[in-house]
Amino acid sequence: MPTLHVLRVFCGADGAGGNPLGVFLDGAEVPEGSRQAVAAELGYSETVFVEDREGARCRIFTPGLELPFAGHPAVGTAWLLAREGSAPSVLRPPAGEVGVRTEGELTFVSARAEWSPRWELVELESPAAVEALQGPPPGLELAYCWAWEEEAGGAVRSRCWSLEDGVGEDEATGSAAIMLSAALGRDLTIHQGRGSLLHARSLGEGRAEVGGLVALERTRELDI
Repeated sequence: MPTLHVLRVFCGADGAGGNPLGVFLDGAEVPEGSRQAVAAELGYSETVFVEDREGARCRIFTPGLELPFAGHPAVGTAWLLAREGSAPSVLRPPAGEVGVRTEGELTFVSARAEWSPRWELVELESPAAVEALQGPPPGLELAYCWAWEEEAGGAVRSRCWSLEDGVGEDEATGSAAIMLSAALGRDLTIHQGRGSLLHARSLGEGRAEVGGLVALERTRELDI
């Protein structure tokens, strides 16, 4: 039976928070035609199926659809592969090669902003306005709402909604952090959701990286 690793990605400095992620390191054991149903049943914002550990080829599914790239799955998968003795220099999701590096306890991935889902970046007037949101702005299904906490230092408060694929509000969204950092052309420290922390850095020419802390929550075997 395939083993599911459940991680929390982009944990806060105190180890709390983070966005849950499911990873099958031996994803080839899950039939390709069953993966979308498995991701929907698990209900995490994303589930990763690693098809080839040595080549770091992987596929990423939300409960409703497959993504060519996503940030928190890439960070979590890179961290887990390294933990299991197969530290990658790149990941290979369908979008293309995603760079991987570590900085102390942080795991970073780099990608092109255009690989991200089509997030609408909505700047609000204050962190309090972000906190007060009851959902995404009307008419937006992919909304990343943010405000400066401290503009000089690059500190941001954000919340994110993904309605088209059944996720709802996302606890921590690496691909949107990449988009925002690339759009602003600067490094950011992002406080998202209930307690998640993301570090984003602009790399120029439409590229950025995002990183954070990852924790292993549990493992279990699935009868598929």
